[in-house]
Amino acid sequence: MLVIRNISELCTGSAGPTRLDRPDLVRRTRNATIGIEDGVVKWIESPFKGPFPTGARVIDAGRCCVIPGLIDCHTHTVYAGSREREFVQRIEGKSYASIAEAGGGINATVEAVRRAGVEELVELAQPRLQRMLEWGVTTVEIKSGYGLSVEDELKMLRAIKILGACQPVELAATYLAAHTAPKEFAGRPDEYLNTVLADDVLRTIVEEGLAQFVDVFCERTAFDVKQSRRVLEKCRSFGLKPRVHADQITQMGASKLAAELGATSADHLEHVDDEGLAELRSAGVVGVLLPACSFYLGVPQAPARRIIEAGVPVAVATDYNPGSCMIESLPLTMSIACTQARMTPEEVLVAVTGNAAAVLGRQDRVGTIEVGRQADLVILDVPNLEQLAYQTGRNCTRAVIKAGEVVVRRR
Repeated sequence: MLVIRNISELCTGSAGPTRLDRPDLVRRTRNATIGIEDGVVKWIESPFKGPFPTGARVIDAGRCCVIPGLIDCHTHTVYAGSREREFVQRIEGKSYASIAEAGGGINATVEAVRRAGVEELVELAQPRLQRMLEWGVTTVEIKSGYGLSVEDELKMLRAIKILGACQPVELAATYLAAHTAPKEFAGRPDEYLNTVLADDVLRTIVEEGLAQFVDVFCERTAFDVKQSRRVLEKCRSFGLKPRVHADQITQMGASKLAAELGATSADHLEHVDDEGLAELRSAGVVGVLLPACSFYLGVPQAPARRIIEAGVPVAVATDYNPGSCMIESLPLTMSIACTQARMTPEEVLVAVTGNAAAVLGRQDRVGTIEVGRQADLVILDVPNLEQLAYQTGRNCTRAVIKAGEVVVRRR
């Protein structure tokens, strides 16, 4: 048995999806001790009356805070190539369109991914996941979407599957072939969709267990509502759960589409309208906010307070990707959510644990610290939850436990 003692406060929300406009979002258990066995939480006592079980391995939390393992439910962690040149070009005032016309933007990443093999994609992604783990992230969703051909999209998904088996972070995979139409299909998006939505392609994804979700970038620069509905409905018929990149740049009804189809999530929502919020709430769709992306691009944040007050359950994720958000740290993203989107530390904790677990359909197992749940925990080196967000940019992780195993120990 593994025992964690001397915890200043054990902080956890409830299994999601949870509305953040309710009181008592986070339960705080003072002076707690946790017993872990066979990968699950066996008991929680406060105060602990002892003695420790015979042969128990004991970790002293040092009067610090313990939270659930963090869950990054929207990332693009598998990619190749680097786009620092366009980062500078954006600073100099060049538009995304002009950068793309010169061969940059997503086209640059697509070319790099197409040149890379599965092994190279795995090798490139492993240190990224290790750094995420060291920040306290124990579960990560990863999308395809930089191959933009049947062969290269499947290659990305196979790389994600290999990564899930060769390192400690639990992974969820999303098929995002409908990220945009590649340049060889310029002006012919429906023809491109014919290739990536073919029955044999989707059958391969399901039979090999390559993805659990499907996503689509519903935007004027990518796919319209009709095309997006086609993508989601076809993939759903093969058992993939729908998600939507919604209302990021313009308002064209993407959030309403997510509600109509009962999507697991509507992600971004920078330009969501009141009608979209009402429909998301009624359909029980989680709104995934990506504050680090807006911060990185220097654009206005999604209206987090309005979304929360509308009763839509909210998750927060990094959107880590090589173009619009080179921020791997979910704790830094949590601080940005507090300072820029005006979310409270308690709201953000629930958004990156219980609600993020609900987005990935794993809320019955991860995202909370409760007896009988998988023991995914982070021991911080700060005494309370507020200091995690307050100490912006510093890694406050002391130890990370995944399924009952200590996978990170930091001084």
